[in-house]
Amino acid sequence: MDYTCLTTTEIINWLRKNLNEERYIHSLAVADTAKDFAKRFGIDEEKAYIAGLLHDCAKCFSTDKLKDYIDQGVEITPDELPNYKTYHAPVSAYIAKTVFKVTDEEILSSIRWHTVGHTNMSLFEKIIFLADKAEPKTRPAEYLEYILKDFDREDGLNKALLACYKATIKSLADRNLTICTPTIDVYNELLNSVEG
Repeated sequence: MDYTCLTTTEIINWLRKNLNEERYIHSLAVADTAKDFAKRFGIDEEKAYIAGLLHDCAKCFSTDKLKDYIDQGVEITPDELPNYKTYHAPVSAYIAKTVFKVTDEEILSSIRWHTVGHTNMSLFEKIIFLADKAEPKTRPAEYLEYILKDFDREDGLNKALLACYKATIKSLADRNLTICTPTIDVYNELLNSVEG
């Protein structure tokens, strides 16, 4: 099935032109990791690969450019407004829809929510979220070891996601940055699911 109007090669060339080197490498690695996770959980590998490629397509836009998209109607929750580092997620979903002509709602939603997440995420959204955090090309090995230590156990996907949220919340608190309410809500949901 075609999930975008462009070929994979055309998408990769667009990313090469619009991302810095580290973000480009990261995006390719997320796509590969998402495809691997999709295979593991029996979902569409091509769809996961496309979502992984496009998840950060607006990441290297300036904050002013991201704000312009938001001012022009790209939806963002009030909870996300204080932390400009999350702006690229809704804008990336918008770029995926308008530039790459992605119509698959699950791809768009996984891109939209890959930074803060939301409660009751679908399996597909969880896979893209985790692939973003667990790709091995730009993420530190000790971080991967921490978040994936229980991945092969029962309910391993949720355990890995919970580890991601714990690390994220700690990092934000250590840097005196605002923690979006949805991040806390997902953390609580995962904690109750895994340890409840």
